Amino acid sequence: MITCFIRYEIDPFKREAFEHYARTWGHAIPAAGADLIGYFSPHEGSATTAYGIYNIENLAAYEAYRARLAASPEGKANYEFAKAEQFIRREDRIFLKLASGPHAPLIRP
Repeated sequence: MITCFIRYEIDPFKREAFEHYARTWGHAIPAAGADLIGYFSPHEGSATTAYGIYNIENLAAYEAYRARLAASPEGKANYEFAKAEQFIRREDRIFLKLASGPHAPLIRP
């Protein structure tokens, strides 16, 4: 399993547009085959940094997922919405693997 971690630089005056975009991915991403952890918009601190995070089996599964997402009506519409509204200034994507392993439950006396 790998985690796709997307860092967005967004227009701080168009945060509501980004949040609409994020809610749309909330349905479209799982429907295309990825395990969405969530999209996160600015609250405190930076007004321009947002994130999208999801898990996928491997890079081959990622490529197939991206094709399904781009071909879906909901995915196409959301990409077009972002292009028309221009609230994303920059998007960086990195793939991570869990390095800490399973976590043991905290047992308190």
